Amino acid sequence: MQAPAWLKPAITGAVIGGIATMVLGFSQGGWYLGSSAERLAEERSTVAVIEALVPVCVSQSQADPLMTAKLGELAAVNTSYGRRDFVMKTGWATMPATEAPNRELAMACAEALAPKI
Repeated sequence: MQAPAWLKPAITGAVIGGIATMVLGFSQGGWYLGSSAERLAEERSTVAVIEALVPVCVSQSQADPLMTAKLGELAAVNTSYGRRDFVMKTGWATMPATEAPNRELAMACAEALAPKI
């Protein structure tokens, strides 16, 4: 049995059109694989939690009786990583009911405290 003459160009066009649709969909159309969507959701939720906890960190710094001296020390630190480590050492980035400070929270808290320096 012979295939009609129009079948080969039709199949070729369908395959090329499908590939073009997938390329455009994933690159420009906002399509995501399940793993990419989960990674993106996790990143956004982490950012939201850190943003929600920054006021707690600032409040803990304000409750510290040595806040003024410590803010002076924080102002003397030149690097953002140094400021993050300083906030972690002071305990301001350690949330109630946790034992260890959170690095991302310490970085955000140091940025929030920087204008007060």
